[in-house]
Amino acid sequence: MTAFEAVPLIKPPASRGVSNYLMRVKTSITLPTELLKNIDRTESNRSAFFERAARAYLAELNKAKRDARDMAIINSNADRLNAEALDVLDYQDFP
Repeated sequence: MTAFEAVPLIKPPASRGVSNYLMRVKTSITLPTELLKNIDRTESNRSAFFERAARAYLAELNKAKRDARDMAIINSNADRLNAEALDVLDYQDFP
């Protein structure tokens, strides 16, 4: 499974009755010819390809932010947690 397959397109919730959940806006970008050829060999619908790629990249960025936030919390408590771990080890009875 590739990163692009792991991020499905978002479908509107049926219960909301939203008629135009994700309005598409036409845009233009400039890319190298070889990159476009590779994309076209992978996916016949360029818009769908770029939408999945953008969603996958944004999900990756959000995960990196969460991971960095978690690491900061762990690091801010590292001294206390390490001291507790050493204290627990002192109580263990090794044969």
